[in-house]
Amino acid sequence: MDREFHNKIGNHSDHNKHIEGFKQRFVVSLILTVPILLLSPMIWNLIGIQPEIPYRKTVIFILSTILYLYGGAPFLLGSFKEIQQKNPGMMTLISMAISVAFFYSSFSLFVEGTREFFWELATLIDIMLLGHYIEAKSVAKASNALQSIVQLIPKKAHKFVGSNIVETDIDQIKRKDILLVKPGEKIPCDAIVLDGRSLVDESFLSGESKPVQKSKGSQVFMGSTNLDGIIKIEVIKEGKESYLHQVIELVKEAQKSRSKAQDLANRASKWLFYAALGISGVTFGYWINVLEPAQALLMSVTVLIIACPHALGLTVPLVVAISTTKAAKNGILIKNKKAFENLKDVDTICFDKTGTLTEGQLFVEKVIGNDILRYAAALEKLSEHSLAKAIVNEANKRHLPLAKADNFQIFPGMGAKAQVEGKKVYIGNERLLQELGLDIPEQFMKYSKSTHTIVWVVVEKVVQGLILLSDKIRESAKKGISLLQRLGIETVMLTGDNEEVAKEVAQKLQIKKYFAKLLPDGKVEAIKRLKAQKRHVAMVGDGINDAPSLLHADIGIAIGAGTDITAQSADLILTKNSIIDVYKAILLSKATYKKMIQNLWWASGYNIIALPLAAGVLYHQGIIIEPAVGALFMSLSTVIVAINASLLNRVRLAPVLH
Repeated sequence: MDREFHNKIGNHSDHNKHIEGFKQRFVVSLILTVPILLLSPMIWNLIGIQPEIPYRKTVIFILSTILYLYGGAPFLLGSFKEIQQKNPGMMTLISMAISVAFFYSSFSLFVEGTREFFWELATLIDIMLLGHYIEAKSVAKASNALQSIVQLIPKKAHKFVGSNIVETDIDQIKRKDILLVKPGEKIPCDAIVLDGRSLVDESFLSGESKPVQKSKGSQVFMGSTNLDGIIKIEVIKEGKESYLHQVIELVKEAQKSRSKAQDLANRASKWLFYAALGISGVTFGYWINVLEPAQALLMSVTVLIIACPHALGLTVPLVVAISTTKAAKNGILIKNKKAFENLKDVDTICFDKTGTLTEGQLFVEKVIGNDILRYAAALEKLSEHSLAKAIVNEANKRHLPLAKADNFQIFPGMGAKAQVEGKKVYIGNERLLQELGLDIPEQFMKYSKSTHTIVWVVVEKVVQGLILLSDKIRESAKKGISLLQRLGIETVMLTGDNEEVAKEVAQKLQIKKYFAKLLPDGKVEAIKRLKAQKRHVAMVGDGINDAPSLLHADIGIAIGAGTDITAQSADLILTKNSIIDVYKAILLSKATYKKMIQNLWWASGYNIIALPLAAGVLYHQGIIIEPAVGALFMSLSTVIVAINASLLNRVRLAPVLH
């Protein structure tokens, strides 16, 4: 593990400077706003006073100039970039409003019959800076939480060197090293427990506050805390390969990704910008022939200023801040914001079977034959295959002595052989029997078509029996599939297992459509066929062979901690091994997008009425929007947007299960 890892994930100074920059600008702008409001005649009119203040115009001009150049700088620079790209958006709309407010107000200090909008300049800059600060803070929240964990990872580790334990720098730890972790210490890397038993706090990883019991064979993750026991672990992943490092990289990607609603807000800003320019020009062109020039100019300026709603800067950031926090609390990591929002439109979800719908850990369900488990375990203890581990575990449970196996040989795709207690023993599948020229004995024939995984045991060219193994269906799978089907989503199972096994699992989970005997490219083809039917397809998987499928689906969802390359290929990561969390993610996606659209309407929808009235459509009927009334509308929309966004916290994600 190299030192660069700690430096890379511990160094967020640039991003923190960006956040602090917005915060500093907001605080300074807010301080400047107070005297600007106190010196604004329009505010005096609202509260019914007319004070005489020496040098008022000079002071308010100086304060407003500082505010415009300092507080408005991010928007002015942003609008310059948007105009360069010939794609005006929110920055251009904001810049137009604050620039018009500043220059017209400065002009009004010297011309009678005009009005000042310095108060509008100040409040607009304040609200927009606050919105950008909230947005920057929300996307950094998860990253900062992870960063704080990284800072707690010990710089030293207890490493076994022969029979001795020495204290070693973390950056000297390599794969296959054996470490000792004492109670209260952080796990320094992803590893497998070789010996010992302990409770481990993995709350940063799964969102679950309840400690997880770890014993021999359990996987532990960098950054988690060993609570009460001494454990001996073997390193399986160094720093950059660790799950924690992957998650931090994903958070960084999420920070860069754009939201669909953000794009929508930008498009709304773009059209508001064009609409405001057009309506303002028409307004001035018409009223200059009817009213005094100063009055016509005031009306056209009012159009430009009220076209930029204060609340537009808070529309997306507030909802993103709340939904991101809510998602993290439910173990949902959002890598791609657009994909998360598009999750609401999914009508078909494909699931990998092994490790996703099932536990992915085989266990011996039945042993048929005399003394065959002891022979099988003698061979399988030399193998790393999941079948082998299940057989050896079962032999250990039954406290069977494991005989020595000599001349061990593997037959790829079929099985293995060895000499056990002087006898030639074969174990494997039906293909191995065919290779040996053996038929299945009559007494075992009824098991040959079983939906279980079968391991045949042959001793001295005689079939002595078989071992039936199963993969347990996850407790959450049936509930999760049922909940998704209630939403009208079709569930599809993709598996490399044979037809019989696939059919049995599908029936237990009440999945109507499944595809069996699929290699990774076969899963991709199945997804392509579903997409060709104009379906919005999501793929849920946990293994490396699921990565191509996740990439080809409209939305890829990796499930479970330690998903490695699968997580890199996914748009969303569910840190708990629960299908129910797919359902929760969809509900949160629907609620989040709904709130964003509602807020866009609350933020800018009033312009449908306000802009024509400001342009004087009903002027001859005595109805026209004064700047003060426009400010009231803006303030109300800002309050409504804030309240509406906060209601996202009340969205219930916990399913009602019957």
